[in-house]
Amino acid sequence: MEKRNRGRPRINPDKLVSWKPPEDWVRVVAWVSPEERKSLKRFATEADTSVASLIRSLASGLENGVIGEDDLLYQIKKGQAVMEKIPTVFQRGDNFRVTDQVNPECSWVLDGEGIATEKLDGTNVRLTIRSGKCVRLEKRRNPTKEQKIQGIKDGWYVEADKTSPEDKWIYESMLNTDVSTWPDGEHSSEALGPKIQGNPLNLEKHICVPFDMEIPTFENIQRSFDGLRETLSNMESKYSPKNLVEGIVFHHADGRRAKIKRKDFAE
Repeated sequence: MEKRNRGRPRINPDKLVSWKPPEDWVRVVAWVSPEERKSLKRFATEADTSVASLIRSLASGLENGVIGEDDLLYQIKKGQAVMEKIPTVFQRGDNFRVTDQVNPECSWVLDGEGIATEKLDGTNVRLTIRSGKCVRLEKRRNPTKEQKIQGIKDGWYVEADKTSPEDKWIYESMLNTDVSTWPDGEHSSEALGPKIQGNPLNLEKHICVPFDMEIPTFENIQRSFDGLRETLSNMESKYSPKNLVEGIVFHHADGRRAKIKRKDFAE
């Protein structure tokens, strides 16, 4: 029989710990992914508490006004919006180009719903702002092939390394960006410039464009397969006129998003 590793030792090995909740308490159960469970467990371990106590503390914080409901909802929606994989408006064919078949989860785009914004071609970063200063710079990391096989589909943010050559240009982008008027908080942004992704917008310096404040919008977009293909073939970037846009990201009022890029269409 395989020998099992011992768990955390009890404070008093001779006495079992028992606890009964008050009679009017209720039990809340939620389904989470293995990765989410590990994150909760890791955070709880670092805080020297249990996952149950962690969740109960959150509920208690909401009840007693220590945690603001609006702040919590903002963080939840922001995290979901930034890290989720944005679906493409149309389904792809064998050549990886889009077909005229609408992606069912994006049908709302062709129904005229949502706001159209310019998709910027750069590097996804996140700036943490305090009192008009950037105190932390992070970059997006996408799952590896092995991680995708394991079911990990969405990316996450990791600390950027100021001494690493591969992070040189996103640091320069951050330094060139005036964040003095940005509100405190975490701002997902796109780092753009001469040394990033081929600089399709022909910018003269590296900068960061925050998704929640400065992304250009488009009015009266043709929302059909032929209409979007024609629009993207000659639409100029609002952020850098005389250069073609990379694509469009549609934002629904309920938080859903959808994207379409110029290169998605067969030439």
